[in-house]
Amino acid sequence: IMADGTLKVGTITNSAGSGNITIGSGVTLNSNTPIFYGYLSSSQTVTSGTTTLVAIDTVEFDSNSNWDSSAYKWTPDEAGKYLVYGSVRCTGSTAVQISMSAIYKNGSEHAECQIDFRTANTDAVNGGNVFVQSVISMNGTSDYLQLYGRNLGTTIFNGDGDRRTFFGAYKLGA
Repeated sequence: IMADGTLKVGTITNSAGSGNITIGSGVTLNSNTPIFYGYLSSSQTVTSGTTTLVAIDTVEFDSNSNWDSSAYKWTPDEAGKYLVYGSVRCTGSTAVQISMSAIYKNGSEHAECQIDFRTANTDAVNGGNVFVQSVISMNGTSDYLQLYGRNLGTTIFNGDGDRRTFFGAYKLGA
């Protein structure tokens, strides 16, 4: 009997003292799945000042195969709350003025972060990453997530094997 609901053990074994144990029906195990992580493997040319869908083209892991590589969206197949994160690296041949990363849910902006690099002096900024993160409730059937960016002053979302532009999400708890 557990008075406060906490069970503390050093080792769990089956009734024979070794081997696998069986979890009974109706027991919920905590798990942070489904989980997704992908990145932009090569630079994406964009129009300066235009909010643009990031073409995440390399999936490093996707526990339930929920990534749609043609629409660049992730649709988790389980309802719940998800920690969603992403970063867009804006670069180009001219000075970057504003870099923005945004998480979209079902085609509408849910969370946005941006950096305004414009200053009163003449120092040029040739790139910057903007990280965005949010906890988002998903219905497990039709809700989907996408990463967008905006790069004012130049025209590249930087992508390569160093994962400079990336997007991911995972379910919180069970």
